[in-house]
Formats: sequence, C-alpha cells, structure tokens
Amino acid sequence: MFDVLIHGGRVVDGTGAAPYPADVGVRDGRVAAVGDLSPADVTGAVRVDAASRLVVPGFIDVHVHGDATVLDPGIQLAALRQGVTTFVLGQDGLSFAPSSPQTLRFVTRYFSAINGAHPGLDGGPVSVAELLATYDRTTALNTVYLVPHGTVRHAAAADPAAMLRMVERGLEEGAAGLSSGLEYIPGRYGDADELAALCVPVARAGLPYVTHMRGYEERAAAGMAEARLIAERSGAALHVSHYHGPGAELAGMIDDALAAGLDVTFDSYPYLSGFSILAMVALPRDLDDPDLDRIVERLHDPEVRRRLARETDPALWHRAVLAHVPDPGLSWAEGRSIAAAAAEAGREPAAFCADLLVATRLAASCVFAQPPGNDDASMRLLLRHPAQLGGSDAIHIGGHPHPRAFGTFARFLGRHVRELGDWTWQEAVAHLASGPARRFGLADRGTIGPGTAADLVVIDPDRVTDTADYARPRVLAQGIDDVLVGGVPVLAGGALTGARPGRPLRPRGALR
Repeated sequence: MFDVLIHGGRVVDGTGAAPYPADVGVRDGRVAAVGDLSPADVTGAVRVDAASRLVVPGFIDVHVHGDATVLDPGIQLAALRQGVTTFVLGQDGLSFAPSSPQTLRFVTRYFSAINGAHPGLDGGPVSVAELLATYDRTTALNTVYLVPHGTVRHAAAADPAAMLRMVERGLEEGAAGLSSGLEYIPGRYGDADELAALCVPVARAGLPYVTHMRGYEERAAAGMAEARLIAERSGAALHVSHYHGPGAELAGMIDDALAAGLDVTFDSYPYLSGFSILAMVALPRDLDDPDLDRIVERLHDPEVRRRLARETDPALWHRAVLAHVPDPGLSWAEGRSIAAAAAEAGREPAAFCADLLVATRLAASCVFAQPPGNDDASMRLLLRHPAQLGGSDAIHIGGHPHPRAFGTFARFLGRHVRELGDWTWQEAVAHLASGPARRFGLADRGTIGPGTAADLVVIDPDRVTDTADYARPRVLAQGIDDVLVGGVPVLAGGALTGARPGRPLRPRGALR
C-alpha cells in the first residue's frame, strides 16, 4: 500500500493547525494518506517510528550559498540534520548561469569564497537549464534557482535588451525569480530603472524580486526605499535578503510597504554576526573594479595601503574573524581576528589585510560582528514578524565559516520554539516551510496532505538543537535523524542513506 510509513508521530501539516497525532503513508514520491494507518495492516513499506516526535514538511532555506556545495555529501548531511530539504540558490545576484565563459570565470573567482567552484561545469557558456540539470538526481536536496542580476549584467555587458532577454529565458527555463546583490560587483553599478525593467517579466510570472539591498544598518532606509521603488515600478513581489538591524525600525519599513499594498517578505537568521568576502567588507568603494587583477595590482600601491589604514574603522580589525584564507602560507590565520593575525605576523592590521588580499587574489572571507543596533531583541522581533521567512545565508567555504551554515534551522527550533517561545511549532512550519513554498511558487511543497510531495522531516522536539558555534562552526545539529526527499529516505538514524532523489524545482510545483 505504501512505500514508506511514518507512524506514531504528531503531524504539523503546514496549514496552521496545531500538532495532531497521525501516521503518514507515502507512495510514488507523494503523501498518499494521513491518519490512523496501523503498521500491522501495512506490508512492504519502509517504516519510520516517529513516537514522541513531530512530522513536518521539509524546510526550505530561502537564502543559502550552496550553488556548488549542494553537491557535497557533507553539506547535504549538515542541511538534512537541520530538516532542510530544499536550497534556494542564485543569491545576491551572483551565480553560475546564465554565463558566457568570461562571466563564469569572473563569478567563480570573485565569489569563490562564497559559492566555491561548481565541479560539473567545463568553462563553456552555461544556461539556466544546463545548470539546473547538474542538480537533477545528483544530490539528496532539492534546489530552486534565481536568475542572478550581477551575472546577467556581466554576461550581457550591461546591454539592457540583452539583459532582459537573458532574464526572460532564465525564467522560461525554470528560475523562480530574480536576485540582486547591490553591494557586490557588478550588481552595484545597476540602478533602479535597470532593475525595474528586468523585474517586469518576473512580475508577469508571479515571482519575486529577491534583493541584497544597497545598504543595511545605517543605510537600510535608503536600501529599502530603492527596493520598494523597483517593486512598485515593475509590479513584482519583493523579498529582502538577510534583513538585520534595529528591529522596530526595520519592521516598520516592512509594515509600511505592506500597508501600501506591496507583496513583501524577508529572510533573517538567528545570529548577530555576518559573513562576506573580505574585499567588500574592508576596501574603500572607489577601489572597486570588474577587473579583479586591477584591484590586486592597486593593493601594491603604498598610497592605497595608507588609505586602507587611514579610512577603515579600526574596530573592523577586531570585529572581523578570518573564515577562508586559500593561501598555504596564510591559512593559519583562519579563526583569528585580523588584528590578532596581524600581531602574530608582526604587521599592522591594514598592511596585513592588504597582504592577505593580494596573496589570495581577493578570495578571502570573514565573519564579522554586526553593529550594536542588531541586538538579540531586534533579531527576535524580526523573527516573529509574519513576513519573515527562514534563511541561513549559509556559506560553506573555508576552514572556519559562520556557524549558521550548520546550525540555523536547528537553532530556530531549539532556541526560538522550545526555549524562548518566539514561535509555536505550527508557526515554525509557516516560517520555514509553507511560507517559503508560497513565496517561490512551489505549490506541492510546504504542507502535508494527500497529493503533496513527500519531503518530510521527523523532529525530536525535546532534543533538537544547534551545536555549531563560532569556535567550532562545523558541528552537526542534533535531534533530526530521519528525513525523506521526494518520498525517498535520505537521512536514517542521523546518517545519509546515499540516495540522491533531489530535483531542481520549478515554480508552481512543476519539475524541469
């Protein structure tokens, strides 16, 4: 009767209903029945004992830099141990498609500390369809892809008509929206007019514009004003990436946009530190150049180095901890602040930073403490907002990454549901599964009921917790030991089964 029977648990089905006792029967990759399905009457099924546990729809990480690492079994294990069954890729306006050979080289190099290098691309031009094919049954996780504005801008040499054609084709080939990264090269050179024009086909498809805004913290109001303008001009829904800062002010901006009739959501993660490429965090903006070698060359200039020492807030050297230093002579600095590493090397912090960027050809990254306005109360206020969706902003590259890659979703459940009561279990599923599925048009995901896709997670509500921290960022979460993707067990007893049923998901629930 069933391929898999999950019995004896309490179901949180994503409809808003409180947990209720029920078994879940799975057949042909979909939920076939929910109710009293006595295991004594079921033969031939894989049985999962969910006694004292919750059965929930698979979580959708709406902001994750897994464009290459989703193919890594170790990263799949880290995600599944948090209940994540789907990655939304193409974030911050930079990914591998649609690319010319030159653009693929640029993106792979510039964002190497964020996305890494995709092992299945041979250096030729890459379409969205070709990239999505590399995720089809090659991983335990499902994927959703956003057309990245910066990649399109680079590949089209900023020609408006060519950019529009590339966005339209990407959507036709299965992308679920358009992303921008307005603090990164080359996305920062695009303006609101350019982005609004590119969002017109996004709006026509009923999909969102997903933005790393042009500013956060003290620049958040200006960044949000531009994002709203793009949404208003194009008619596209708006989703703001990794929203953080003073909670009341930021929540007010979201409420104002909603009151004006805009369709707005945002993602946030339960930590008070950020993570990015070191060049973006440390270098003066006028050093930016699409020619990355020219930036490296300028870092040899004594005057540029004096400017770096003079203009950079000295607090940054203590706030920024090196995460990824891909140079054999400097990799020892991972896990140390720039100030501490510089002292150990006998250098001034600015000079050491410049040396490191030159040695790594800009491919270094850092974890950094965010300004005081982003405090725990603000983070929790934003987390409770109805427009909030769960995103880890996970970056898996480096010997000492941010712990959010290994802990975000388990931390949502263990700290913010069980310990603090910021969410009920049904609210957690709304923020982490059903809400994300609606936002990206995944009609058969995010809920549990007859006919829905059988992405299913079994959670021990008393034990689920994150164990990764800033000192040990690569430690697996606990309390989630059994997960199905597309009706196939991919995690059993806390270990990977070796199955790779993951699919590239198209909006409206269809598969490419």
